[in-house]
Amino acid sequence: MEIDLIVFWFSIFVLAVFVGYYVVWSVTPALHTPLMAVTNAISSVIIVGALIAAAVPVGPTHGFDNDLAKGFGFIAVVLASVNIFGGFLVTQRMLAMYKKKEKK
Repeated sequence: MEIDLIVFWFSIFVLAVFVGYYVVWSVTPALHTPLMAVTNAISSVIIVGALIAAAVPVGPTHGFDNDLAKGFGFIAVVLASVNIFGGFLVTQRMLAMYKKKEKK
């Protein structure tokens, strides 16, 4: 019996969604800020790779493959940038929760 490749990859995606959901929601608030800092660091490494993918030609021909690589590189830069800046905003908000309130 042969399993269709699309069904196989879709089932892995669905399992990853469930595992990700339960992993993220089981993180305690005290660990949230350090984990966000780590994911921001990982996203910054992804941006370096995406910039290289967007700038460096793929092969000797400058055709469809090169345009496709540049397009995917650009999309990766945009998505990683959103992740980094959103992570910084969430981290700043979490850190603001731990500051002492000023008396008036």
